[in-house]
Amino acid sequence: TEIKHRNKALRCALLFGLVTTAIMDAGRETCVYPLPEPHDLFQASQLKFEDFQKDLARLRKDLRACISEVEKVCKISDEENLEPFKEKMDDFLKQGKLCDNWCIFRFLELTVFFSVKAKAGEKEVSPNMFFSIWHEFSSDFKDQWKKENKTILKERLKAAEESFRQAKEKASYSVKPKQSSGIKAKLGMKI
Repeated sequence: TEIKHRNKALRCALLFGLVTTAIMDAGRETCVYPLPEPHDLFQASQLKFEDFQKDLARLRKDLRACISEVEKVCKISDEENLEPFKEKMDDFLKQGKLCDNWCIFRFLELTVFFSVKAKAGEKEVSPNMFFSIWHEFSSDFKDQWKKENKTILKERLKAAEESFRQAKEKASYSVKPKQSSGIKAKLGMKI
């Protein structure tokens, strides 16, 4: 239990350090939560990525079919009629291949960047596992972020109140007009 307590304290200290680094505009309208919302990450962790894998496989199959159709059209078409079609289709097919590879590459890059390792017995990190971890971190981060933002806001409010109080004290010194004691003043009093 002592080790668990020490780990939790270390985790909270690390989280506090991250939050204080992330808060730049605390207490201002420009202060924006810097991470994805925990609710969005929770929803992402609940998605069935197997369905996405099936959709991607279907799209790859459709892309291969499209490539073969484009090749057929290019073979039977005249050279003069070929150019606008061939150029547009090559761009389209290149986009399709890049998009497919990009999705896989970006997810792998993301897991490496955050040092997420696969669980024992699993070959690779699943998106569900990744987003579950990310959701937990984001929830804790947001709680700490709100507390720190509130603390900074209170400090700024206290400093503003102190500044106002000092300005008010300076303004409370009243300057009385000098009493005239000359001949005109004495004659004016007698009349």
